[in-house]
Amino acid sequence: MAIREIAQMGNPILYRRAVEVTDPTDPEIARLANDMIDTLVHVGGSGIAAPQVYECRRLVVYRMSARLMDKAAESPDPWVVLVNPVLQPTGNETASGWERCLSIPGLHGKVPRYQNLRLSYQDLQGKEIAVDTQGPLAVLLQHECDHLDGVLYPMRMTDLSKLEFNAEPGHLAQDIIDGEPVWPVLRQLVEAWPGRSQWMDGQ
Repeated sequence: MAIREIAQMGNPILYRRAVEVTDPTDPEIARLANDMIDTLVHVGGSGIAAPQVYECRRLVVYRMSARLMDKAAESPDPWVVLVNPVLQPTGNETASGWERCLSIPGLHGKVPRYQNLRLSYQDLQGKEIAVDTQGPLAVLLQHECDHLDGVLYPMRMTDLSKLEFNAEPGHLAQDIIDGEPVWPVLRQLVEAWPGRSQWMDGQ
């Protein structure tokens, strides 16, 4: 197990379609998944796809944590490894929400996403699993699985004026003022923003 370097936006590997894992039980796949978990723990992330650590394979690791959810969890949910994940929308409902990415440090953007999905994947034992997901988990899965198809979140945005630096989260602050749902990990950007008082006083 090891901490991997994370590819940054502009690296060609982030724009390629990852190849299918032919044998989920291959020990090399388990080692890669463990490296991805170690990397996430090191950087404090919640999800990562194999191309982000320079492995062009259809593999995702994630967990939902108190940093993402409005809950005071003493311990985070367990890590989940998705081999060859496939997402299928189960409805037409979409919503736009704020996202960040380990491969795009220093920025966040507002991205439209489906709210209800069917997730199909294999685990590390090769078992086929299918589950219905919604809300924050559906958003997280779309973000990570996009990496497997060479798509970064700015490529999904419909309004690039909502792509902004973490150090200047003006539009994000406005959404909080307007009462729109924002993940706790992103609300922290506004709470730490030196210009927060000036922005909010001007509203």
